[in-house]
Amino acid sequence: MLSQQEAIDIFTQSGALMEGHFKLTSGRHSNRYMQCAQVLQYPHYTEQLAAHIAAKFAGDGIDKVIGPAMGGIIVAYEVARQLKVPGIFCERENGQMALRRGFSIQPGDQVLVVEDVVTTGGSVVEVMEIVKQAGGQVAGIGVLVDRSAGKVDFGVRKEAVLTMDIESWPPEDCPLCQAGQGEAIKPGSRS
Repeated sequence: MLSQQEAIDIFTQSGALMEGHFKLTSGRHSNRYMQCAQVLQYPHYTEQLAAHIAAKFAGDGIDKVIGPAMGGIIVAYEVARQLKVPGIFCERENGQMALRRGFSIQPGDQVLVVEDVVTTGGSVVEVMEIVKQAGGQVAGIGVLVDRSAGKVDFGVRKEAVLTMDIESWPPEDCPLCQAGQGEAIKPGSRS
């Protein structure tokens, strides 16, 4: 298991933790941004971070691991590899999260939902709904970074490698906008 400081060191050394004026996927603004793609480009870091999640769910009879595209694809693959189960992902089709590419969940499957970063939890909730619609059971949630400082509750067990309280604001209340510190940028992949 990684300590919080060891996890922070990994995210810092990889350049994943960024400072500036950012627009989050949720639409909120923040002065810090966690760009997990930066850490996931390094297989040795990815292996360490995924091992933390896999260890937390190792005895839970997981049948599949699923994550949302894009952020959850690599995380799902590596956690699944370590748990020795299939790793799949869902992606947006006509604006809705969907299972594609022949991926499926069987009724009764114990499915671990994983994601790179959780702020409001919207993408995870969409993936959980896909699992439930297919008849699977959401066995838990595993995330690399919980930006909500543990406040997001999915109604099932959630394990995070790193839990941070990174402040964010609705755009109309953003102190960075009010101070004229430029337009918020969106480094993530979803607009």
